[in-house]
Amino acid sequence: MRVRVVVDYRPALRARTGVGEYVHHLAAAYARRQQAGDALVLFASSWKDRAAPGSPLAQAVTVSDHRVPVGALNWLWHRREWPPVEWLTGQADVVHALHPLLIPASRAAQVVTIHDLHFLAQPEHSVREIRRDYPLLAARHARRADAVVTISQYTAQLIEMTFSVPRSRIFVCPPGAPSWQALGRTPNLPRDGYILFVGTLDPRKHLGSLLDAYVAAREREPRLPRLVIAGAMAPGADAWADRWSRPPLAGHVEYRGYVPDTGREALYAGARLLVLPSLDEGFGMPVLEAMSAGVPVLVSNRGALPEVIGAAGLMVDPDDVRAFLTALVALATDESAATAAAERGLERARAYTWDAAAARLRDAYESAVARRSARG
Repeated sequence: MRVRVVVDYRPALRARTGVGEYVHHLAAAYARRQQAGDALVLFASSWKDRAAPGSPLAQAVTVSDHRVPVGALNWLWHRREWPPVEWLTGQADVVHALHPLLIPASRAAQVVTIHDLHFLAQPEHSVREIRRDYPLLAARHARRADAVVTISQYTAQLIEMTFSVPRSRIFVCPPGAPSWQALGRTPNLPRDGYILFVGTLDPRKHLGSLLDAYVAAREREPRLPRLVIAGAMAPGADAWADRWSRPPLAGHVEYRGYVPDTGREALYAGARLLVLPSLDEGFGMPVLEAMSAGVPVLVSNRGALPEVIGAAGLMVDPDDVRAFLTALVALATDESAATAAAERGLERARAYTWDAAAARLRDAYESAVARRSARG
């Protein structure tokens, strides 16, 4: 089957956070696997940001780049379901949104991606456009979609139960592990390495529990490594920043802000341990990054995190400060335990590849085209 696919590349136009990295690498893997006669079109629209997917991706795809403000186009697409994307990109067999809402199409099969359902659980922590449209429209659009793509079995089950989407129409395409230049061959346990947290600083990440555990752990083990926090500030994060700027955390916590893709390897190279105490995760990409870099991981037992790490790392209840600090001290100071966890993480990370995700994505597209054809 020859398929012409239009993928919404807009999340990758600026600093690529999780969704932007996902679409960029998934598109690149899909382009590598294209069959003769296939075509992949990256759709971009922004008043000031231009699409620059970079080589070799740019050589294998067509870029449909438009100087249209994102907010204006999304309002028309979400609220008026107009104009059809084919007016901007030409004819397509599939149009793939990298968010839960359909992109209007006149003839193409419609695919949506749902990374998580946090916009339902905590809409007040979402940006204005998401608060306005996602809780109202996402369930309806998911049921109408010819296929729904997600990133974990955990999120697939939530979509099935919450939105009443048949499981046969949901396709799990987990992200692939990154390819590092130097890391990823052996455990990464630098003697002067730090404890690392990576992620946007929003309430779901539960950073306060990490700060609590870190304070208690330092009381037990004063030589505990410093804590490095990497991630963009979200509304409400100022209270955490104020806390780590004062005793007993002052001088022991370093905030680095958002670290782009080009700086990730250096960030993990300096880490002795990654900690992610989230209350919920649709996947938890920093965990896969750390495992693939040979960095031991300590995560909460919530959301998709148990699914992602398997038996590779340590899991704790994020609200159990005593268990949290015990695990933190163990991985930070016990060389044998840290080495064993890092080795298990390296093995676990090998199960996640972009080629496997792209193959599953192809299944989603072919299923969507068949369903669209059956609808006439």
